[in-house]
Amino acid sequence: MTEDPRQREMELPPRASSLVESLRDMGYSLRTALADVIDNSITAGARNIHLLADTHHAAPAIGILDDGVGMTEEELFEAMRPGTRNPLETRSADDLGRFGLGLKTASFSQCRRLTVITRKASAVSCATWDLDKVAERDRWVVEIPDNADHVRWSGRLQDNGTLVVWEKLDRLVSPDRQDGRHDLVRQLDEAATHVEFVFHRFLSGRVGGRLAISMNDRELRPFDPFHSNHPATQHHPEETIRLDSGEIRIWPVTLPHHDKVTAEEWKRFAGPEGYVSNQGFYLYRNRRLIVHGTWFRLARQLELTKLARVGIDIPNTLDADWKIDVRKASAQPPAPVRERLRRIIERIGVPSRRAYTGRGARLTEASRLPVWRRVQDKNHIFYRIDEQNPVLAAFRDDLDPARARDFERILRLLASTFPLEALHVDVSAIPEEVRLSQIGSEDLRVIASSMWHILRSRGQSPTEIEEWMRSAEPFRARWAETSRVLTEICKSAGSTENR
Repeated sequence: MTEDPRQREMELPPRASSLVESLRDMGYSLRTALADVIDNSITAGARNIHLLADTHHAAPAIGILDDGVGMTEEELFEAMRPGTRNPLETRSADDLGRFGLGLKTASFSQCRRLTVITRKASAVSCATWDLDKVAERDRWVVEIPDNADHVRWSGRLQDNGTLVVWEKLDRLVSPDRQDGRHDLVRQLDEAATHVEFVFHRFLSGRVGGRLAISMNDRELRPFDPFHSNHPATQHHPEETIRLDSGEIRIWPVTLPHHDKVTAEEWKRFAGPEGYVSNQGFYLYRNRRLIVHGTWFRLARQLELTKLARVGIDIPNTLDADWKIDVRKASAQPPAPVRERLRRIIERIGVPSRRAYTGRGARLTEASRLPVWRRVQDKNHIFYRIDEQNPVLAAFRDDLDPARARDFERILRLLASTFPLEALHVDVSAIPEEVRLSQIGSEDLRVIASSMWHILRSRGQSPTEIEEWMRSAEPFRARWAETSRVLTEICKSAGSTENR
């Protein structure tokens, strides 16, 4: 095919002053920006990464220092080029990058001056992007200083490695706000927590050797959202999905019920958003957490499945299939995988419901002396007071017919005013603080005695009575007191030998 001689071509490079400002608004926060730069350090083979923050200086700055392989001057210039990598290129299996934009877009989102100093084979190279100069000259010009001694923390780069320095933190510290530095400290604390979460598999060192990350020389600790080492955590069978571009590993987990962990553990593993919001899939790409706390619109986040978390491991060869974005903060499962994930949700939802409701289910199903009954009528579930409870039934039978009908109306009134909405809110927000109302010791003694005598009159043996009462509230929760009452009754009735 020959070219049309009448056709003209014109090269239209983007205006530097306009595009560079647009690159600042990719949706990064401080924590996601730091995580993106840490990705580069890990890809460079770093075993130690130091996050540095100077918040007391008149001009605050942030640094990321690693002991990776470093770069030659030519490699540095290429790394500073926006869009240096084609996302379709074949990469190393351990490469955490994709677009060749992360260093620049993450840095520009937080600062107007980015300096990178790198050391490789005793040769030190340095380059700086200053967005004010780019805007002023409307050209993609990088500063190349003769030496880097003037750059903060440059003296800490003694061997191979790279130092990234952010200055002119206009997005983090506003000169118009008095609390600007205080807010920067808060964001740095949140970023440290985020790093402990996103890179917890690197920090734990279980696979591929341990990575150490510190914030101003404070070592960060891994936070495993699956509470993997707790004995009450349920690990369900793993699944593998094979696609043309790579293999997907899926590992479902049900977290321990709150009565199996300490109050501190329960609060920590809930996270700031709570268990309901943090249930769902946790997608890892090369061991690095990408997204979490989502069912990818395949299911709703329900109270009864809030302990369900499902890890998904994918290689970087599946980036395009999962639509991994520039920030590595969003993803979508490919069509061939969605149905498999839906079936996994249905399967693991059952253990999660069982862990969360197991205690209540045992009380309802095992008790032969219920006060409340759960009734399901078509699509509706409601609770009624069980009028056949021996104590209630005996009380009603002692009344004259008119008073007995009044008593039954009172029971129905109590059931119809059951505070369902308030209970749902409390159980959703603070389940560990929801407790049964306690009755006094004398009331417990009278009710236990009445129950024993009523059941005995119906022909139940003392052993059967004890078994039934042990499974029912309020006797189950205060069995030591109840048992003493029964012992006294049996002794007075001359029935000790039957117990």
